[in-house]
Amino acid sequence: MSTPLRLKEMTPDEVALAIAANPRLIVPAGTCEPHGPHLPFGSDTVIVERLADDLSAEFRIVRAPTIGYGVNAVAREMVAGSASVRRKTLRRWLNDLLQDWERTGVEEFLVLTAHGHAPHQEALSTVVTDRARVRVVDVFAIDLAAVAETAEGPIHGGEIDTSLMLYLAPQLVRMDLARDTILPETERRRYRRGTMIYLPAASQGSVGAPTRASAERGRAIYEFIRGRITERVLGRAPAAEVAP
Repeated sequence: MSTPLRLKEMTPDEVALAIAANPRLIVPAGTCEPHGPHLPFGSDTVIVERLADDLSAEFRIVRAPTIGYGVNAVAREMVAGSASVRRKTLRRWLNDLLQDWERTGVEEFLVLTAHGHAPHQEALSTVVTDRARVRVVDVFAIDLAAVAETAEGPIHGGEIDTSLMLYLAPQLVRMDLARDTILPETERRRYRRGTMIYLPAASQGSVGAPTRASAERGRAIYEFIRGRITERVLGRAPAAEVAP
């Protein structure tokens, strides 16, 4: 397996050659927000950084340094360590960065995020460039029904998030602190639409059923997400489907 092309670890000549050969740039966009008492603040970031590295290595696309902060959902009380930026701040930050990279030859940006909060998504999707194409991929917007029992329900700190973290960074997960918070269907719909102002106080920052999570399920979910991005965004069929 090739190593990722991490821009921060490359020399100017190496970056120029890589972009000339493949004029795309992967930009991982994470968050710094709680996902319940059992998961780290950087769960969204860990997921997109691993995806960015794997896709960079496979397709030989330069991978930009991670944007580690996003637009967090509103919390009843600030949790120690949580940090958010405003929608316009994130958009302006990306506008500045992408326009500079565009001037150096990048023709397409692939922005990876694992945070479905509507204002966060709006900030990413309204970035302006002169000519380059910007494609925002929310990994949790992918239909996961084939690999996750609770794909239709909330996933913030729930079974899907927790399974992915058990697979990608098990040393960061405290399963002894995981607690299930199952919302009624009406509240689940509001949550998915982004119209629920606050999570229930009993949720401790997460919703769903993290106690059902497993590393095995996390691996299946991760490989499914990676395969869908490979096939539908980067234009290559998964290995099992490639004709001899």
